[in-house]
Amino acid sequence: MASIGNMWILEKNTPQQPGGLKQRVVSALLYCTGEMQQLHTHMQDKFFPLQLAECCLRGISRVILLNNPLSGALILAALLLESPWQALLGMLGLLASTCTAIILGQDCEEISTGLHGFNGMLVALLMGVFSSAGDWYWWLLLPVCLGGAATTFLSSSLAPVLGHWDLPVSVFPFNTVIVLYLACTGTSNPYFPNYPAQPPGAPASTNLTQLHVPQLLQGVVLGVGQIFACGTLGPSLLILGSVFLFSPILAVYALLGSGISTMAAVIYSAKAGCKQISSNAHYAEDDDLHLPLDN
Repeated sequence: MASIGNMWILEKNTPQQPGGLKQRVVSALLYCTGEMQQLHTHMQDKFFPLQLAECCLRGISRVILLNNPLSGALILAALLLESPWQALLGMLGLLASTCTAIILGQDCEEISTGLHGFNGMLVALLMGVFSSAGDWYWWLLLPVCLGGAATTFLSSSLAPVLGHWDLPVSVFPFNTVIVLYLACTGTSNPYFPNYPAQPPGAPASTNLTQLHVPQLLQGVVLGVGQIFACGTLGPSLLILGSVFLFSPILAVYALLGSGISTMAAVIYSAKAGCKQISSNAHYAEDDDLHLPLDN
């Protein structure tokens, strides 16, 4: 009777093994999505370097309103694939702003979820984009670290003021620091030169070539990557994948917003091209009217 009972138990458990494996795979995938709160709780009593690593990865993802360390790791991989120099600058700005928040004694929960890191990373990335000194220009590390730390000072000082009206600080420190940096350095600074801005009255360049649908679809994906100054398809797909990992709905919204912006740019370029063609034709008619007559 005992052997018959054991055989019945084995036959009963055997069909459930595939289902159990499938359930474990689904549970593992669900564990990696969203904010990964279980990992955050598990890291509370770990060594400080591990906590700092999780905090920095969450800070990277905070740039695009995410809160997932795996999404941050995918974005960091995209930056390394696009430009190791840009990845270095971004991580330095992130570390500078995060460590400044720790020194100032900011809220531990806000620090651990990366809220004091994304402004510093944005400042560092934009300094690298605007710099005309090229990659691996080591003097640029100084303003990157100072600018990243300055965002934390601005954020901590503005939070109590804006909190009275229930307004978030958001990227206001990043905008303030990068505008002040560009205004102070300019294009002729011997140590921190920047690319010149296009003058207000300069004519916009219009591309009158034929529009290709694959290029248009690629531009939609590249629009997501441009948040981190990535202009190639591979890193942009990684960034889009990081958004999908956190929330598939947000990934759809990201593509939708990028697609609408791309179509608006196409319509604007088409109208500008038509105006340019009509203007050139008008000038050609004027030239024909003023041609000298032969005797």
